[in-house]
Amino acid sequence: MLNLFKLGSKDIGIDLGTANILVMLKGKGIILNEPSVVAINKKTGDILATGTEAKDMLGRTPEKIKAVRPLKDGVIADFTATELMLKNLFKKINEKYNIGKPRVVVGVPSGITEVEERAVEESIYQAGAKEVYLIEEPMAAAIGSNINVEEPSGNIIVDIGGGTTEVAVISLGGIVVSKSLRVAGDELDEDIINYIKREYNILIGQTTAEQVKKQIGCVMPLIKEEQMEVKGRDLNSGLPVAINITSNEIGEAIKYSINEIVDVVKSTLEKTPPELTSDIAQKGIVLAGGGALIKNLDKLLSQRTGMPVYVAENPLNSVVVGTGKTLEDLERLKKVLINSRKRI
Repeated sequence: MLNLFKLGSKDIGIDLGTANILVMLKGKGIILNEPSVVAINKKTGDILATGTEAKDMLGRTPEKIKAVRPLKDGVIADFTATELMLKNLFKKINEKYNIGKPRVVVGVPSGITEVEERAVEESIYQAGAKEVYLIEEPMAAAIGSNINVEEPSGNIIVDIGGGTTEVAVISLGGIVVSKSLRVAGDELDEDIINYIKREYNILIGQTTAEQVKKQIGCVMPLIKEEQMEVKGRDLNSGLPVAINITSNEIGEAIKYSINEIVDVVKSTLEKTPPELTSDIAQKGIVLAGGGALIKNLDKLLSQRTGMPVYVAENPLNSVVVGTGKTLEDLERLKKVLINSRKRI
């Protein structure tokens, strides 16, 4: 991933994700990958921590400290916290790489509204950018997954992030059909929390649920059932307790949300023109985003759609790599951008 950019030393690509922020810089590849969390002193408004350090504070802060995830469902939910987080992020990068006032391409959900677009742009400008370009996440994920988005042929990408699942059929540098579902990684975490609460009367935190999902999450039974120890609080006694959870139980916990994701893929295919559908039937469906790593999701999707399904080479980085490749050839790929506004 080195030497991805050819234009200017101040170009950076950002995957502004609900769960994680990734940044790519010319000649350096991915230079930052940290949780989209900020810890703020409520009295002074000062930033105390961002990223991993702030995420470790979630659910553990005293009253005067607020640890928040300022992005929800792929868009800005807390404008002030997002701005503070981005300014701190730019400061960190600038201290190490001297980026100055960069040109930025940032991935955003395909279902984003104009108001949400402006909020993202304004936050990036306030953080110190010279130019801001927006690209829809499924388009960025497709480019980052080495799909030739400009060819006159149908391709379909399913990008399952933290806040949204983006499904898009792409041809001739544009999105022909797309659907954005606000069911993705965060929703699966909530499903796991609710299942353990319902079945065991034990409350676990979101960080624990995420670890369970990553370690033993699956959508079809595995050849050998897996299990892991989970610690939480017994809702009857209020005391800490540990239990063993199996992969089959997690499959049961997340099945409704997974079915929603499968249904939105099928619905997108149903709305796709027949000529492009035949292309997709040959090439298959490409899965990107952290959700693509859930065990057997590719098999389930193939079973339900009757099409081959492939996981992108590096699904977690597909969007940010796509923003980088777009900047590499910005003039040629400008047509894939949502906007091309500039501020001096």
